[in-house]
Amino acid sequence: MNTPRRISPRAAWRALPVLGSLIASAWLLVAPQAASAQGRLEARYEATLAGIPVGKGAWTIDIGDDQFSASVSGGTAGLLKAFAAGSGTGAAQGRVVNGALVATNYSASTTTSKKSEAIHMVLANGNIKEYGIEPVPPVEPDRLPVTDAHRRGVYDPMTGSMLRVPGTMDPLSPEACRTGAAIFDGRMRYDLKLDFKRMETVKAEKGYQGPAVVCAIYFSPVAGYIPDRAVIKYLTAQRNMEIAFVPLAGTRILVPFRMVIPTPLGTAMLEATEFVATATPPRIAKTQ
Repeated sequence: MNTPRRISPRAAWRALPVLGSLIASAWLLVAPQAASAQGRLEARYEATLAGIPVGKGAWTIDIGDDQFSASVSGGTAGLLKAFAAGSGTGAAQGRVVNGALVATNYSASTTTSKKSEAIHMVLANGNIKEYGIEPVPPVEPDRLPVTDAHRRGVYDPMTGSMLRVPGTMDPLSPEACRTGAAIFDGRMRYDLKLDFKRMETVKAEKGYQGPAVVCAIYFSPVAGYIPDRAVIKYLTAQRNMEIAFVPLAGTRILVPFRMVIPTPLGTAMLEATEFVATATPPRIAKTQ
């Protein structure tokens, strides 16, 4: 039986970038019949560890009739900032095709007291056409290589869970969770699988209050990782991670409201404090 004691507190702190990647990978869950739907989200989130604030972030999504964009920014706060100050940004842009969000560009950057790193990717129909990391990371012989095949049929982290829910049912239903996605974040290729846990009611300090569908999330590394890393082993063994999704007004898209990941140092949680979603009217084609 696996327990949290398999990973040390020091390794748990190093897990934060991986946890952040998982959070980014779960930003969107797309339901069907969204071709003409349009909306905008302005949200703020707070990250806590064992109930102690460790980070804050802001997230904006714009979905038009034929294009979409999403951007996120955040940084450490409170106790964590005193030990490991850092900040980061991420962005994705793309097209809306038959109701699906198809990313064409993804970028992310992180800055700490010790280093800065920037990742960029260019995508075409789910295939990575170009990507890079600056500065170029050192070669690690134990890291499993990412092949060309691993970079086909994938999502970037920002749009990592953009999968349609089959049928025409209410998006806030157990079926919304019965899905999965292949993710490539510029360094690691992994799979995320969701499964239904429960329905509940959530409330932000500003904005949304209402029903949410809570999904279990399971992490499975594929390539681009070092198998012996304690963080990877810990996340792979986890069976108690979960995400609560709520709807984005004006669309049939579900957006994460809260994400929970148990750690040896206590429960890590990212939760919306403000969640203001507004429907925007569809663009009317000009006539001569």
